[in-house]
Amino acid sequence: MSLFQNTISSVCGRGLILLSIVMPLAACNDQPPQAPAVKSVTVIQPQSADVTRYLYETGTAKALDSVALTARVSGYLKSIDYKDGTEVKAGQRLFLIEPDQYEAQLQQAQATVEQTQASFNNAQVQLDRQEQLSQSSTTTQANVDNARASRDEAKAQLDQAKASLREAQINLGYTSVTAPFDGFVTEHQADVGALVGSGSPTTLATIVRLDPIHVSFAISDTDMLRIRKQARASGLTAKDVETIAVEAATKADDGFPHKGKLDYIAPQTDAETGTLSVRAVFENNNRDLVPNLFLRLRIPLGVVNGALLVPPSAIGTDQQGRYVLVVNGDDVVERRAVNPLDRSDDMQQIQGSLAATDWVITNAASGVRPGDKVQKKDASTPVQAEAKQPAASQPAAN
Repeated sequence: MSLFQNTISSVCGRGLILLSIVMPLAACNDQPPQAPAVKSVTVIQPQSADVTRYLYETGTAKALDSVALTARVSGYLKSIDYKDGTEVKAGQRLFLIEPDQYEAQLQQAQATVEQTQASFNNAQVQLDRQEQLSQSSTTTQANVDNARASRDEAKAQLDQAKASLREAQINLGYTSVTAPFDGFVTEHQADVGALVGSGSPTTLATIVRLDPIHVSFAISDTDMLRIRKQARASGLTAKDVETIAVEAATKADDGFPHKGKLDYIAPQTDAETGTLSVRAVFENNNRDLVPNLFLRLRIPLGVVNGALLVPPSAIGTDQQGRYVLVVNGDDVVERRAVNPLDRSDDMQQIQGSLAATDWVITNAASGVRPGDKVQKKDASTPVQAEAKQPAASQPAAN
């Protein structure tokens, strides 16, 4: 074969190979493009309910009363009559300072009162006699005046003796340190036999009242205006502050189980912080609340009728703000701007361009975007188990 014939054969062979590659590709390009798979999303309609709105704050529990028990007279501590940390009753003796010297001082004061009383009685008799004699002119006016002066001096000495007796009684009473009110007493700060009250009062222990108990917190002036506005709407006046409810919870509580009432609002705002000091009082029969305990608080501000509630996961955030994703009647995703309000159990109250008949995607981070075509899956419809089909018989081997 000539060189020319070989060249022609080579070119023709290559052309056939190219045709065999290009023709299938052309055939593939003639097929229509497949539509992307429609994503399934879980949706739910907002719940409509009457919801109480709350003002949330944080506070600290404080004892209703807290008093340092001190030795007000000097002496040696004779006995400790309580167990550290236990509850005591008002008037119960807690400490005893040796009373012997104060009992002796009391007896001496009593004797002095009796002596001066006798002197006063005698002086009064002498005065009465002189006044009778003066009526018959058998004594001089000078004698009457002297008798009256002696009577007055005796009266002053008697009053002084009675005051000393009262002081001795008080000092003897101070030897017995009692509980001023029902409460719990801390551990003792002085031991039996220690000299207390010498030179200055000695703190022996502290007693605190835990039932009821105070909770102190601060609120902004704006929130204070909200509370007062709600109070006026309810027909309350400044004198009715104790009717405003406050609920509290510890770190270990579910919900807000502790119920109390406001009992004090500061009359002026702190200029530096823009807040007011507020205090509530709580019943504490079980002693669940102790002084210096951190508490979560909420104050009801009123009821919102027909509030819309959605799962918190349905609320997303972008540069435009908070939103929910809604599937419209054409199964297309739409963005709706919302404003989250209070929580109600496991649901979030919202405001915005949303209706109770809208279908809200339960997870705003599900990956779909506004404009996407989706398939709704109602989260409120229980999923029914699919019936199991019997396994198909295998064909027999040839």
